[in-house]
Amino acid sequence: MRGDKKIYLVTASVNSLDNLLTIFEEEKERPEKIIIVDEGDERLREYNKKILRRLNVEISFYGPEERIEWFKKTYGSSSEKYIKLIPERSHAETSFGFLVSYAEEADYIIELDDDVYGEKGYKLINDHLSNLESSRGVLVSSSSGWVNTIDFLDLNLDKNERIFPRGHPYDPSIRRYEYKFDNIESDCVLNMGLWTGSPDLDAVTILYHGGVDGVSEIRSVRPLYDKIVVDKNNFYAVCSMNTSFRRRLVPAFYQLYMRYMGIDRFDDIWSGLFAKKIADAVGDRFCLGKPAMRHLKRPRSVWKDLRAELEGMIINEILWRIVAETEIKSRNYLDGYRELAEYLEKRLEVFKDDLHKKFMKTQIEKMFLWTEAVDKIS
Repeated sequence: MRGDKKIYLVTASVNSLDNLLTIFEEEKERPEKIIIVDEGDERLREYNKKILRRLNVEISFYGPEERIEWFKKTYGSSSEKYIKLIPERSHAETSFGFLVSYAEEADYIIELDDDVYGEKGYKLINDHLSNLESSRGVLVSSSSGWVNTIDFLDLNLDKNERIFPRGHPYDPSIRRYEYKFDNIESDCVLNMGLWTGSPDLDAVTILYHGGVDGVSEIRSVRPLYDKIVVDKNNFYAVCSMNTSFRRRLVPAFYQLYMRYMGIDRFDDIWSGLFAKKIADAVGDRFCLGKPAMRHLKRPRSVWKDLRAELEGMIINEILWRIVAETEIKSRNYLDGYRELAEYLEKRLEVFKDDLHKKFMKTQIEKMFLWTEAVDKIS
């Protein structure tokens, strides 16, 4: 708790959660509740229960069976269709944690991946809430309409070498830009914490920089600013591995349905794209910066990631432009999300590839379903 504010932490994991233990053993401020979305592995769950018991924080585990029971309890006879919002064995299972947090009226929600650890000089909860609440920062806008989050990291690279995060468009016109900076004091509806250690990169960039084992040679030393407020009509690649947001954003922050039709790793990217568009219309701001947490990325198959990202990269070059041209008239997140879904549905013909069109049709159906699910517990 922070005063009278209820803080929840959500993580989707099939690994041990030693990172949470190390973070909160060092910090006085802790969440009221930790929601762990797992796959029901009892041996792993017992280990996590044992280590996290030391934190004296309420812990809720939701494997497949618990998720089904929660949907039945919450939605009754309609539960079966809403269960289909949550993919299996996917990072996008965090949507379930967000939905539970919303139903239990958490004021602030923090999403943290299981390979993100504490970093000296930063406090996970305090720094996230400091950026969400009214505080001084740097307002940035880009001539291309996209802000490259990795520009704001001190990297072990030549100063003239520019790299881009996972989800940033490849279109050369978007990768040529100049920034405009100003000082600002503002609160935010979403804050993306940056990283030390491994930045969030796509498989192509990781391969180019020596990451045959899925971990590139690029390392981040520290962020250059504590709070960067991204201007209206500017997008950035929202990575949810270390992200916080206010409850009111949940209706527009469904993590897109992944591990579907061979496509993965764009759940947080596209949910962030959609939510930023609607936040601009509502009059809220997105920011990034502190807390910089240490990303200790595990070795993994970069080839598997490359396959999973390829079709999504093609869709991404088209999708963000459709989102940018959408006119959102609503002034709340639920109605704004419906408006966006309706416009995407009208523009499906832009996707010429049948696979891409079918994939996006499913995403739009899930978006509408998400608004129903949220509306029923509002």
